[in-house]
Amino acid sequence: MKAVRIHRFGGPEVIRIEDIPRPVPNAGEVVVKVEAAGVGPWDALIRRGDSALPQTLPLTLGSDFSGVIDSIGSGVERFKIGDEVFGVTAESFTGACAEYARAKPSMIAPKPRTLNYSHAGSVPVVSVTAWQMVFEFARLSAGQSVLIHGGAGNVGGYAVQFAKHAGAMVITTAAASDVSYIRSLGGLGVIDYRASRFEEKVKDVDVVIDTVGGEILERSYGVIKRGGIIVSSSAAPSQEKAHRHGVRASFFLVEVTAERLQKITALIDAGRLKTQVGEVLWLDEGRQAHEMLEGAPHRRGKIILKTQSAHGNRPLT
Repeated sequence: MKAVRIHRFGGPEVIRIEDIPRPVPNAGEVVVKVEAAGVGPWDALIRRGDSALPQTLPLTLGSDFSGVIDSIGSGVERFKIGDEVFGVTAESFTGACAEYARAKPSMIAPKPRTLNYSHAGSVPVVSVTAWQMVFEFARLSAGQSVLIHGGAGNVGGYAVQFAKHAGAMVITTAAASDVSYIRSLGGLGVIDYRASRFEEKVKDVDVVIDTVGGEILERSYGVIKRGGIIVSSSAAPSQEKAHRHGVRASFFLVEVTAERLQKITALIDAGRLKTQVGEVLWLDEGRQAHEMLEGAPHRRGKIILKTQSAHGNRPLT
């Protein structure tokens, strides 16, 4: 089978498309025929050797996927061959950008019936990251105010929608060109980060959701009311600054579980949650996908690699 592989850490140039043996499931695992795999910033960290998790080379890149159960290991009872599923491969967040991938049943769920494979493959990591930020760490509730940094991004777009579902007043930072998109997701106010500093526009919010990190995270302490919380998926917030401002500050690594995926699926299939797919490429264009992660032009939304044995026209979303 074909797979997007690296034998050394580095830039997109280290990526190879290789033929490797098709996996067989170990006990407690399934093998999925991958129809679509997502490509995101976490994959770039792994490729560069900057992952917070230990990685052993060579490896197959990718974690998000959607596809069909191809074979089942002993002890697996939740799924059967032919089931359409989506999720991530395993805690290592590798192995998905291939024609077949092993996966843990605890990290996959039935594919949303209203989504095609490309859209389903775009969902798992970014949506669960936003879910955990909004509902589990911030515990956002009706009537609270939240400032979401990067509201037009892949994680930010879900965070905006989840915050709106929670009944919060949603303010975001984004580019001016993204205003209409964010408002379509439920964002009330959009601060153009290129035109003004957000701390001059908003004060005393209950929660800050940070998907950007760096200077944006450092400047965020001053806009949270005492007793509030800042949650970041990009960097570990300063606990010293948090103590000084009287707020709580959290950083975490996403934990994709079947239970969280099922809750998100219910919202998607009820028409209450929008997905956003960007570029859709073939599996053997994995290097191009990573060049987009490094700044090459591409559409807003999650980058997707589709697996298909015969090339025709460019794959559709």
